[in-house]
Amino acid sequence: MTPPHISTDRDSIVPAESLVHQVEEAASLIRQRWSVAPRMGIILGTGLGNFAREIDAEAVIPYGEIPHFPRSTAIGHAGQLVCGRLRGLPVVTMEGRFHIYEGYPAWQITLPVRAMHALGAEMLVVSNAAGGVNPYFRTGDVMAIEDHINLMGANPLIGPTNDALGDRFPDMSCPYDLDLIEQAQSIARREDFVCHQGVYVALTGPNYETRAEYRFLRKIGGDVIGMSTVPEVIVAHQLRLRVLALSTVTNVCLPDALGETDGVEVVAAATQAERKLRAIVLGIAEQLIN
Repeated sequence: MTPPHISTDRDSIVPAESLVHQVEEAASLIRQRWSVAPRMGIILGTGLGNFAREIDAEAVIPYGEIPHFPRSTAIGHAGQLVCGRLRGLPVVTMEGRFHIYEGYPAWQITLPVRAMHALGAEMLVVSNAAGGVNPYFRTGDVMAIEDHINLMGANPLIGPTNDALGDRFPDMSCPYDLDLIEQAQSIARREDFVCHQGVYVALTGPNYETRAEYRFLRKIGGDVIGMSTVPEVIVAHQLRLRVLALSTVTNVCLPDALGETDGVEVVAAATQAERKLRAIVLGIAEQLIN
């Protein structure tokens, strides 16, 4: 039996007025628990949940208590919203995200981004665990996403719309904020580690890719591959949020020297690389508050 919070059709759509109402209800519940307007929204991906400890939490809300939020079922995802201050900066942080492979339609995966915007967030920082197809990348590296290729076969903007949801046809030529990418690289240099720039390829999952798929994804310009991030970025850009997206390379996917990929190992690798992500996000928060 399918749990009631999971859609049985990942391509299902929702009336625009209904989506606006759902966003308002979700934001209203969060405001009841935490009355501060956040400046930054943060989405923590696989293995990166420990970052939430850096936040001086003023409210922690399980997703199950927020109207219309899906439930996070992925490994390493706590499934709660942490509201508080990061180096003094008001932030709202998703400790765990949602994925198409969990059975959710793209519009529902991205509802939390719309709620963050409704609360007042001006910027979105997204993290993810990704497989590296660039042969120069190594496990534990961090990459700032400068562009993406969407091979998910899904888009959160499909369906009825209205002005409250944002532009109908948002331009996606530059969805990732170049100034934030430069700040991330500057922080990495200061902290003595490399922050690559590159292209993220989004796939549905949940299976990992075949050798032929790895070759194809590299040939079309991919540097890392993953199963998230792009739906959230599309909606954030539609809402005119500044976006910084960071990938942690948790496994290297070289088709001619390929080992088996294990989900537990991916989480462990992401956790080991967390200090780099932490340095970048903390550095950006400090610059915003000063």
